[in-house]
Amino acid sequence: MTLPSTPCLMLDLDALDRNVARMADHARAHGLALRPHAKTHKSRAIAALQAKAGASGICCATLYEVEQLAGAARSILLTSPIVTADKFARIAALLSDGIDLAMVVDHPAVLPPLAEALPAGGRLRLLVDVDPGSGRTGVGIPADAVALAQAIRAEPRFVYGGIQFYCGSEQHIVALAERRAAIAARNVRLAETIAALDAAGLAPLVVTGGGTGTHGIDADAGLLTELQCGSYILMDQDYGACELGGAAPFEQALTLHATVVSASHPGFVTLDAGTKAIATDAGAPRVLAGAPADCRYRFKGDEFGWIDLPAGSPAPPIGTRVVLMPSHCDPTVNLHGVYHLLRGGEPAGMWTAEARGYGGHP
Repeated sequence: MTLPSTPCLMLDLDALDRNVARMADHARAHGLALRPHAKTHKSRAIAALQAKAGASGICCATLYEVEQLAGAARSILLTSPIVTADKFARIAALLSDGIDLAMVVDHPAVLPPLAEALPAGGRLRLLVDVDPGSGRTGVGIPADAVALAQAIRAEPRFVYGGIQFYCGSEQHIVALAERRAAIAARNVRLAETIAALDAAGLAPLVVTGGGTGTHGIDADAGLLTELQCGSYILMDQDYGACELGGAAPFEQALTLHATVVSASHPGFVTLDAGTKAIATDAGAPRVLAGAPADCRYRFKGDEFGWIDLPAGSPAPPIGTRVVLMPSHCDPTVNLHGVYHLLRGGEPAGMWTAEARGYGGHP
């Protein structure tokens, strides 16, 4: 079997298996449920691997991800609020199909129309989304968490499932000590919210959150009951630069292969991988193989990228295959939707990332 045409995503199954096992073992050792975030991989095959290793279910960031991955794991938590009637109808359809589904909410105005949309006899688990201080989604103060939990419990078609507390930006703080201090500051709000719910007779059975960057810190803090780590299975340049602790080191399982298509000028060569092949939000990818050490990638358009060569270094000839480490795995996977597999360094088939994109719903 030959390597696929470039640009393409390559997934090392040996590294993937080891990453899956490391995080599963970490969660078990600390008495935590593991509900990996499928926004990273968007793949039924990978969700099934995580389930086989003991994951309690998966998280999804979008309703389309839920629909595409339904049945690939024991249960699914939709971690982003939804608020419109068309999406409520899609939630109802999933429940009617027997999917074990929960979702987060952060405002009581959502509850009446959501309840009205549910199928007869259907009950939906809802978690209160608590803002850790980022201002993105979630209730802002413990009193609002209590009020929302009370409203959920008062509606017979809902089951109060607990709370979500996800610290996103803190995941990527490079130094472990600084990340630990940042999470400790955020956890003050979490502890206050748990205490307020407990005092109101609404102690959360599930406190879900955390990620690859904080999985060890979260286990030590003892406030979460469930980890939502996602990127650990694939890894990328952003997380690779972090001092992770916990179950780390995780291996770089995901790479982007490109080809040198032009070498007409001194000092650089051109690759066939640009912004349509590699996510740009976390910067440029790093060159791992196929070009001189210390060379630097630069985006040069939709289809192309440059590799700036160190002074005096010979240019890799046209046709050379270059291996890149994506800077951010989640959106890079979303650009491709297909994994080309390696096992023992040899081509081993292909998997689909079924949940890429948004699915074209009106």
